[in-house]
Amino acid sequence: MKKVFFSLAIAAMFAVVSCGPNAAEQKAKAEADSIAAVAAEQVRLDSIAAIEKVKADSIAAVAEKAKADSIAAAEAGKKGKKK
Repeated sequence: MKKVFFSLAIAAMFAVVSCGPNAAEQKAKAEADSIAAVAAEQVRLDSIAAIEKVKADSIAAVAEKAKADSIAAAEAGKKGKKK
């Protein structure tokens, strides 16, 4: 009876081991996971770059408006002093 159970246990062990992915499947999955990780990182970096560009454009627009306002205020001050 022990020999039968031992034989069944060995057969079950081989069945479980043979059902798992082989080396080629594991390598293909690792490559796919790596490509997906690189793509996700690139999307993250592109998003950060877009945010930085919008922020820089916004700061430049505010600085340009402040400069224009200062020039307008200076010209208005000169006109007020001439009269």
